[in-house]
Amino acid sequence: MRMIMRAAWCAACVAAAGAELARGDEGMWLFNNLPLKHLKSAHGFEPPPGWAEHLRSAAVRFNNGGSGSFVSRDGLIMTNHHVGADTLAKLGSSTKDYYRDGFLARTRAQEAKAPDLELNALVDIVDVTDRVNAAVAAGLDDEQAGTAKRQAMARIEKEATDKNGLRNDVVTLYQGGRYHLYTYKKYTDVRLVFAPEFDIAFFGGDPDNFEYPRYDLDVCFFRAYENDKPARVEHWLTWSKDGSREGDLVFVAGHPGRTDRLNTVASLKLLRDVRFPMLLEFLRDRESFLLDYGSKGAEPSRQSKEELFGIQNSRKARVGGLEGLGNKAFMDRKIESESELKAFVKGRSSAGPDALAPWDKIAAAQKKAAAALKRYNYYERRWGFEARQFDIARILVRLAAEKAKPNDQRLQEYRDSALKSLELALFSPAPIHTEFEEARLAHSLADWKKAMPADPLVEQVLKGRSPAEAAHAMIAITKMGDGRYRRELAMAGQTGIEQSEDPLIKLAILIDPAAREARKIMEDVEGVESANYALIARALFDLKGASLYPDATFTLRLAFGVVKGYEQDGKKIPAYTTIGGAFDHARAHGEEPPYALPKSWLKARDSGVLKLDTPLNFVSTADIIGGNSGSPVVNRANEVVGLIFDGNIQSLVLDFGYDEVQARAVSVDSRSLVEALRNIYGAQALAAELTAR
Repeated sequence: MRMIMRAAWCAACVAAAGAELARGDEGMWLFNNLPLKHLKSAHGFEPPPGWAEHLRSAAVRFNNGGSGSFVSRDGLIMTNHHVGADTLAKLGSSTKDYYRDGFLARTRAQEAKAPDLELNALVDIVDVTDRVNAAVAAGLDDEQAGTAKRQAMARIEKEATDKNGLRNDVVTLYQGGRYHLYTYKKYTDVRLVFAPEFDIAFFGGDPDNFEYPRYDLDVCFFRAYENDKPARVEHWLTWSKDGSREGDLVFVAGHPGRTDRLNTVASLKLLRDVRFPMLLEFLRDRESFLLDYGSKGAEPSRQSKEELFGIQNSRKARVGGLEGLGNKAFMDRKIESESELKAFVKGRSSAGPDALAPWDKIAAAQKKAAAALKRYNYYERRWGFEARQFDIARILVRLAAEKAKPNDQRLQEYRDSALKSLELALFSPAPIHTEFEEARLAHSLADWKKAMPADPLVEQVLKGRSPAEAAHAMIAITKMGDGRYRRELAMAGQTGIEQSEDPLIKLAILIDPAAREARKIMEDVEGVESANYALIARALFDLKGASLYPDATFTLRLAFGVVKGYEQDGKKIPAYTTIGGAFDHARAHGEEPPYALPKSWLKARDSGVLKLDTPLNFVSTADIIGGNSGSPVVNRANEVVGLIFDGNIQSLVLDFGYDEVQARAVSVDSRSLVEALRNIYGAQALAAELTAR
């Protein structure tokens, strides 16, 4: 039944896939280039002075890949339970499972400090395109030009960081058509305030993931601290008294991860034919391993549950994306759209015999990427060496090597502008579970051996041992779990690394040349893409004007749409669900996991204090993807009416093209958040802080 449904939505999304840009409410817009004319003409809305700046300043980015927002003057931050899941798992223990059972700090003193969480609040955007492009000397080929641009970006970041002391990232937009310097204020003292139980945060589990109707309270609250006191922020979002209604215009300020809407057809074919199939094989393998490991008992389940959620979420998202790319009508529209742009380029008076060379060069680069992808995944992305302790060892090995180089010649994550963020993770006091580490490493080594049996490195690492034997030998004696030793080794630099007898340090040294080689190939591919997408972007600007928004880059964007239901298989899907509907949904599935509501919810219902008609979740046409999780949903007055936590199954094609027929963003309703805090969790102080004006 699900496959039939997906075929139907693929056909529906095709109609919008190749149409003119800015169809309906499409767009993940830069805050310094908002579609003001469209907002006025389509919705009669003109943002008042300071409206966009206020929303921009209240938004925050989580360094683990999610979004959030300030929702009180005292640094209170709202995001999703699944964005906070990593911290919940790290703060928990065998006797306190906050990820499963939830958490509530009834006083500020009880707020629990996250071991390695960094939040970024955007304070400035500067266009540095001319400075980056000026670094490319005449006569450089595309790969050399890419290196020159990366070095220029490093210099710009360091110059800005030395001047303002903040985090500064040069962001590539329009696949190389523009470069902007994003400046962030960092918060690294972040404390957990509240999280509900997993069973309601992810009610319906994997079967309901990316589906609708939904009945989830996927929320988590943190607080930012400065100088050991709650941060006093200038911009925060107030709570709507009345929530939203169907047809209301709503806005989403968040950090969508990555889209490929401006990609060439050759790039999309690489995703369809090589990248996604390889990734799906990997995700299914890891999902099977994690399910098996978690079945061994309560503690193995606790240790692996958060990672399992991430793997299952990624697997389901990629399945949907692959089905969209595999739809012939969808790809035909992409081909048609690309042909129209090529015709425009060839028809210009300045067109020469090489007018279409950018597309040819990108296509050639895709073949180069495809040939290197397996080695890149298993070595640079560490598919063959999965263990947090190995990640630490690799960082230490590269940190020593990279710090010895001039800043602009380092790998991006080891530039001066990024070192403090890197060290926050490197020296994290978060617990490391030895049994889980050994099992993960053994499984990934076995997968690596199976995938690359003829690679000489396999025998050099295993030395005649089985993957399980090798993993046991390394994890048993490594010191990578010792924070003090990690600091000593980092201070010792290259000499300390070379003299270390730690088996994981030796492993990282052994495979680093292969990893760097694969990374260099991919960076050269990116250099070709950057140079040629810049030419394609200029043609798009000439054809479309300033109404073109860039693909998502995990930087702050504004999306908008209306609260609206949809039709599926001839059935009307309502815009809202209710708290009472969650109990009905549970009964319809026998109240068995993952459809078993927490005891706190059953108790509140039975006591009669819970308002069952309170809206719980709702959908809108806002243009969102992964990375938007935790984004605030606000009304015209910049008041919180919801919290993004998912998209429906029809939204999975949004990585490649927009659709407002069925694709929907799914949010937790602001009214259910306050109702649950007050009448289920007894969190009166937190509810009062949210609703204070």
